[in-house]
Amino acid sequence: MNIETITEQALKLEPALRAYVAEILLESLDYEEDFNVSVAWRQEIKKRCDEIDADPSILIDGGSFMAELRQRYL
Repeated sequence: MNIETITEQALKLEPALRAYVAEILLESLDYEEDFNVSVAWRQEIKKRCDEIDADPSILIDGGSFMAELRQRYL
C-alpha cells in the first residue's frame, strides 16, 4: 500500500477509530531516549495513562477544575 491509499482508508474509519489510529501513530513517535526519565517515573506515567485509558470519564479540564477550587475555597 502507498501512503495515499492508507490515508484514504484511514479517513473512512469512524471518528473513534481514527482517534485510536492517530494515538498509536503519535505514540510511535515518542522516543524514550529523548528524555532522561527514571524507571519509577516511567512506571507512574504508564500507570496514569492506563487509568485514563480505562476510564476517561475521570478527566476534568484545567479551567473547570480551577473554577471549582476557587468556588470551594475562596
